[in-house]
Amino acid sequence: MTLKRVHHVVNRPGRKKGHDDVTIQVADELATVPGIPQRKQDVDFYSRNYPLETQNIEKAADREWTWTVYTGEMYEYRKHHDKVNKPLVDAAFVSGGVEPTGDVVAGKDVTDEIREKARDLGFGEVGFTKYDRRYTYKSKKGWAKYEHAICLALEQDYWQTQTIPSMEAEFAHFGTYEEEGGYALELADFIRSLGYRAQIHSPNDNSAPYIPMFVEAGLGQLGANGQLLSPHFGSRSRIFIITTDAEVTYDKPIDYGFHKFCEECQVCVNRCPGRALVKDKVWWRGAEKHKLMYDRCRPVMATYEGCGICMLTCPIQRYGAPAVMEHFVETGNVLGKGTDNLEGFEIRGKGYFGPGELPSFDREFFDMPHGTKDEWLFDQFKKKLSEKGAASSEEAKDFADELTTIITEETGYDSGL
Repeated sequence: MTLKRVHHVVNRPGRKKGHDDVTIQVADELATVPGIPQRKQDVDFYSRNYPLETQNIEKAADREWTWTVYTGEMYEYRKHHDKVNKPLVDAAFVSGGVEPTGDVVAGKDVTDEIREKARDLGFGEVGFTKYDRRYTYKSKKGWAKYEHAICLALEQDYWQTQTIPSMEAEFAHFGTYEEEGGYALELADFIRSLGYRAQIHSPNDNSAPYIPMFVEAGLGQLGANGQLLSPHFGSRSRIFIITTDAEVTYDKPIDYGFHKFCEECQVCVNRCPGRALVKDKVWWRGAEKHKLMYDRCRPVMATYEGCGICMLTCPIQRYGAPAVMEHFVETGNVLGKGTDNLEGFEIRGKGYFGPGELPSFDREFFDMPHGTKDEWLFDQFKKKLSEKGAASSEEAKDFADELTTIITEETGYDSGL
């Protein structure tokens, strides 16, 4: 067995404050480029002419539909989570207008102080970069205020995550959102105590896709599962940003070797129950990436406790990048690939599936509504008219009133508009 030649070594702080630093060996054949390969002129073109919109608006219909396929336990837990989380999302929404409480020390760079505070709070990854307005959602373009982005990742519980898909894993998933919502308020207050403004971009009311900025800040690379792969916990985290006008220094993107590693690995692609992941990369809106098929993913996520099997079966998540990349250098193999330890999972009502085994679903399973809330309601109205030949005046009035209410709702977390 011949050792792979090491192209470069990445040094990173430990997973938590006080942990030893780690080294990640990147084999010669896995080295590509820092960041995400992109064609700047294409990214610019799409951002100007076809700006992105948040799924809270663009895909609000299927988000509403998910409540209809939840189990009773999941339905009640989501109601509880939304009640707990709403004040945090509301506070984040108005955070950009809160005045600083301290005085600026002229010429002082506060990067290290903010990073230290974030690590004290428990964030496993902290990085600094420019807030890239090319990715800002249409509905948030007038909301996003400040130039600098602080990228923050909070790890969710390891052992709960390994039970995916399950209610236990959903407790970790949504519970991490609740934790980081509180930490975000505390970190924003700290930044204001330094004399600067801070705007919290909630993970539950996103202003933009955050992954491109996390990559620019050196906190990981985009995986074949469509998620940020960070060195310590892969995609086992919840991410958000705080923007600020503080005096900070930007971090730089890092090549962790994940782009090529994902092409070698392919475990998440092969294990996806909905067959929503694809083997080959495409160019999409100016970036080279594995493009997830949303319509194949969403029904499985909604029905089976968030699914997340693409997270579960990622070796970076399971074992951490240092161990995975060292194993590849030593053996040329993907750690855990082909084993039940990495690839095995159980789906409620379907049973256990080991390597090479996948559940099957009827075609109707993937039927779900598309578009915004008002588009969905209008489609329902048309179907009722078609089914009955004509609707009663009272039924028509009820639908019209509901449609009017949805259309005139203000943009916000609760309404999704």
